[in-house]
Amino acid sequence: MAFNDIIGTVGVGLILLAYFFNIKTLIPKDGILYFSLNIIGAGLACYASVLINYIPFIILEATWVLVSIWGLLDLLNKKLY
Repeated sequence: MAFNDIIGTVGVGLILLAYFFNIKTLIPKDGILYFSLNIIGAGLACYASVLINYIPFIILEATWVLVSIWGLLDLLNKKLY
């Protein structure tokens, strides 16, 4: 298995893990762990997409990272005030 395959598999695995945990209500959908798994997972999947130069998934995963960061920052902002 190539390096980009390993990175992409781990990234997608983390995204799916977050989704599974959420569906089974093991973690809240607006929790730090959910957002963190999505940020790390999508970041790794985006990096793997960059390595293979696959633009559609670069856009998809980069957007996923940004939206997850936005959600995490919003959550942290609500906890501060």
